[in-house]
Amino acid sequence: MERPTVAGRALKTAVLTAIVLAVLYPFGLAVGTSLTGRAESVANGGGYVLLPAHPTLEAYRLILSGGAVTRAVLTSVGITLCGTALSLLCTVFLGYALSRRGMLGGRPILMMVLATFLFTPGMIPTYLMVKELGMLNTYQSVIVPVLVNAFNVVVVRAFFQGLPDELFEAARMDGAGEWRMMWRIAIPLSKAVIAVVGLFYAVGYWNSWFSALLYIDDHDKHPIQLVLRQYIFRGGAAQGTDVAIVRDLPTASVQMAVLVIALVPILLAYPFLQKYFTKGVLTGAIKG
Repeated sequence: MERPTVAGRALKTAVLTAIVLAVLYPFGLAVGTSLTGRAESVANGGGYVLLPAHPTLEAYRLILSGGAVTRAVLTSVGITLCGTALSLLCTVFLGYALSRRGMLGGRPILMMVLATFLFTPGMIPTYLMVKELGMLNTYQSVIVPVLVNAFNVVVVRAFFQGLPDELFEAARMDGAGEWRMMWRIAIPLSKAVIAVVGLFYAVGYWNSWFSALLYIDDHDKHPIQLVLRQYIFRGGAAQGTDVAIVRDLPTASVQMAVLVIALVPILLAYPFLQKYFTKGVLTGAIKG
């Protein structure tokens, strides 16, 4: 390959810089606005502020004073941790079972999993099923209907199939069964893909709000994303709580503070999973 020219490197640098700024600017605007007091917000027309001259944490103090946002954050953390753990458990077990040759009923089960890519149950049948199972107004309603994702099962199955057969044959000669081979061989060698799938599940559970809107009427059980929606569309206070906009804080500051709180957990988790994310994506594309 030819060595890139100075003009080519300059163009790539300019394009990448523009992309980075386009990504960071909205987040910086949200953080800056959340740190803005009323006087500075009024001076800027009541809109968003990128770099506040006199930053204040009053918006965070207000929403984290034991009201709806604090309760919603704890709810989302619990749903994300429990949902991700259960989804990973089911996905890894199902993916491993479908990757083994000669499994009884493996082909029909695989066809059922793949069929979900083409045929979805729809909102009303899903709601009726959740209602019949008695899961309305419970945390199970936002976990069980999306417990297993077909795409993630296919990814995990393909990764298990790519493991050397010699490892399993040697373990089988030593008397190991399928259960032991999965725990001692397959899972330790699949940390990368498990981390990637776990990240997919965690982001999905953390960002989910529509399921809670459909199935949960109790405001004390609402996750942070649904509370954030209420803050934005209701112009301040979340329904079912006494937390409201005070005279010393602008509406935009409180809304952006809730937004930042909803974004931070995923932003903090991603750097620790980045190396596994890259390895898991690349390994699935390499054969031989």
